[in-house]
Order: sequence, then C-alpha cells, then structure tokens
Amino acid sequence: MTTRPPKFYVTTPIYYVNDRPHIGHVYTTTVADIVARHHRLMGQDTFFLTGTDEHAAKIVDAAAERGIATQDWADQNAEQFLQTFNRLQMSNDDFIRTSQDRHKTKVTQYVERLLDTGDVYIGQYEGWYDAGQEEYIPENKAKEYEYKSPINGKPLVRKQEDNYFFRLSAYSDKLLLLLDKGDEFDVQPVARRNEVIARIRDGLNDVPISRTGAGQWGIPVPGDDTHMIYVWIDALFNYLSTIDTADRQKYWPADVHFIAKDILWFHAVIWPAMLMALDRPLPRLVYAHSFWISEGQKMSKSLGNFIDLEKIDHYVETFSLDALRYFLASSGPMGTTDADFAESKFIDVYNSDLANAFGNCFSRIANMTVKYFGGKVPVLGPHVDVSDQYTKSAEQCIARYTLAMDTYQLDKACQCAVELIGQIDGYIESTQPFKLAKDERNLPQVGTILYHCTEAIRIASLMFWPFMPGKVEQLWHRIGCDEYINALADRGRGDLASW
Repeated sequence: MTTRPPKFYVTTPIYYVNDRPHIGHVYTTTVADIVARHHRLMGQDTFFLTGTDEHAAKIVDAAAERGIATQDWADQNAEQFLQTFNRLQMSNDDFIRTSQDRHKTKVTQYVERLLDTGDVYIGQYEGWYDAGQEEYIPENKAKEYEYKSPINGKPLVRKQEDNYFFRLSAYSDKLLLLLDKGDEFDVQPVARRNEVIARIRDGLNDVPISRTGAGQWGIPVPGDDTHMIYVWIDALFNYLSTIDTADRQKYWPADVHFIAKDILWFHAVIWPAMLMALDRPLPRLVYAHSFWISEGQKMSKSLGNFIDLEKIDHYVETFSLDALRYFLASSGPMGTTDADFAESKFIDVYNSDLANAFGNCFSRIANMTVKYFGGKVPVLGPHVDVSDQYTKSAEQCIARYTLAMDTYQLDKACQCAVELIGQIDGYIESTQPFKLAKDERNLPQVGTILYHCTEAIRIASLMFWPFMPGKVEQLWHRIGCDEYINALADRGRGDLASW
C-alpha cells in the first residue's frame, strides 16, 4: 500500500447564517465527511472543519427587521446548522463561528501582519457592488452580467468608499506559476482551474478588504475601528484560525477545501495570495463542485422545488440517512455539470445499488451460512478453481476505488464498490454452492465458497463505509467484525482491505 502523509485536513466553506441549511450546505458537508472518513479508515490523523460565516452586513439588516440583536440572530441560525449537521451525523472535529473570540483574535493578528508588510494599504474604491453576495464586481464582468448579479439577478449598485486594499496585483505571476505546476497548489476540476487562469491573465486589481457604515458588527481593522474587515476576507481566515494553535498547527496546510463553484475566485485567487503575503504554506487543493437542480429545473422557493430541511428529512425518514448520503455521493455535482435531485432517480439508485446489489448480496451469503453452517462463517476448505480469478478482481476493485477516493471522484468510488458486489454475485453463480450443498460430501467446498463470499463482502463493506457508515457497521456486527469500529477510533487501519 502507498505510504500516506500522517495527517489530512479537509474543510467545507463556512455558511452564511442568514437562512436555514438546505441541500447545498448538506451536500458539501456530506462530501467532506465522506472524504474525512475515508482518510481516517486509511490510518491518517484527520481533521474535518465546518462552521458558519456571521459578519455579513445583511445579517445586521435581517436582525433589525426582526427587532432582535444581531448576535442573537446569528446564534439562532448557527444553531440550525449545528443541529442539522449533528442530526445528519457529520463527523466534523470542530465547528467554527466567525463571531467567536478565538477567530476574531487571529484575524486581527493576520491583518495586522499584512498592514506591517505593506500588503494592505488605505485607498479609495469606486465600482459595482453585488449587495446579495457582498462582493465587488470588476467593470468588465459587470458589463458581461448586464450590470446584474450573476447569482440572484438583482441590479448591481455603484459604490464609492474609502477602503483598505490588499495588493492582489502583486501576486499574479506567482499564482499563474503555482497553477501551471499544480503540485504545491491546485484547483479542480480542470475546467475550473482553466477558468481561474484565464481570469488572472486578464489582469488582477488590488481588492478592498474593509467596509464602513456597518456599526460594530464584525472585526475592526487593527488601529482603525471606523473600518470593519470585509466579510469574505474575515471568512477565508477561518481555515487557518481554527488550527493555528499549539496542538493543531500540525494540520496546516489544508489538503482540500471543498466549495461550490460560485465562491471559486475568493478561494482560488485571493486566499492563496493572502497566505503568500503572510508567508504561510498554501492549501494543496481547492475543489469547486457544481450545483444541484431539482426535477430538471433550477431550484426556486417560488417553484416549490427547493430541497430544504423538510425534504431532506423526508428522504432520511423514508429511505435512511445512509441512502441519502450514498445518493448525494454517487449522483452529485462533483464535476463541472449541475446534477438533478429527482425523486425517481433517487429511488432508482436506492433500488439498484443498495437494495438489489448490496442488500441482496449480503442476504444470500447470510442465508446460506445460516442454512448450511448454523450461522457461523465456515473455515477455509478445499480449493475452488475460480476463486483466484475473483480474488484478483477484488484487488483490482480496491485499487481503482482508492484512486477514485484520493482524486475525489466519489461517483467512481461508488461504482467500484458496487462492481465488487457484482463480482461476488458472479462467483456465487459460477460456483453454485446452493446446488453443491445438496450432497453433504460437498460441504467443505461450500464452506470455501461462503468463506470467500464473506471475505469479499467484508472488503466491499470497507469501500462502502465512508458513504454508509450506519448500515456497514450493522453488517460488521453480523459478520463478527465489531473490532473495526474500535480500529477506526484508533486512527483507522489501512490494511483492513487486504484479502
């Protein structure tokens, strides 16, 4: 097995607290959770971070509309994310909130350092502003978008104000060199990387990193409390502030930031440039997935096709949490194409991969083990001619699965796991233990067949575990592998998949 680094650090974006969680938040967090579980299984000391982004100006507005304090409104919505992720059994090691002192203190230190180096300076900005995204839009992009938000379609606002700026323009050549090499810092999928490179080549302007007029909600610029650090700058630092402690600094740099494609620019350009200015190592990968649509249409509350918490809970209650996780992973928008969350598709995947493949295969093995050997896994008996062929197939499935997981092709990883189940079914059909067992003299040979089947489904279960931990741990109990759960708690066992 390939030697792996001793640690692995995976993050989600931190989520705005202006609304309740929905399928987008649940999807990205589930992807990160699956990847974190895989690396724990491989024996790596894994740290998985998620959290909430709370210093947006629209949080102040939303709280004022409700007549409550801004912090109270942020607390209410942050709690919704915490409860949702707990209910969906996410395995995150921490939940960062940007309103926490531990974050604010670190951000102040980072910006103070940038002021000292001259990478942050005071100036005046005039340009187009997307109020919904709290993002300035360059003139060429504003014109391309017909002076409307590319996210919500609302008109852009012309703003002029004094700001502190970050010297992003100074890092253009360094960013292009890094992205061209792709070994120290990369953006995936490839189309997203190419998109970023093309935009950098158009020219980088210095970017404002502060705002005025939002009261005291946020983190003041060090030495100038009339300016609050811009929400996106504040938010990006969460990946570093959370682990910038004596006991956690070993996890930096992050191995992968999972984000949605709409926040690619901040993560793929501004964030690595700020880290270079701070003389900090860069994250190894920014992975920008696409969006979910619903029943063939863009999701919209007005159309009634929005996958909200109630619909998510419906799928969990009807099909199980593991089934939801598997569907999100096997059918989700990890590439550059949006994915359709359609109930008919969900049911098809559930029936074909989980009920008919994984479930039925285990039932066949268990039923024959009960019928012929009193429910105990039989000992390995005489050689069965086709066994070597299927052992080799299992090893090939594991190799392809590991590569798919390590490159975040979760759909292909699911296919590898299902393929191994198909190999087990093929082995049963070619050896026909149910016919051999009619003659008691063949029971040792039947024992070999069922031993191999149980061993193969044990290995398949390890492949399924990051996606469906609940169901797989039930299977482990059934086949006498309860110790696997303890092995995972003890930083995993990467050798468990050996035949």
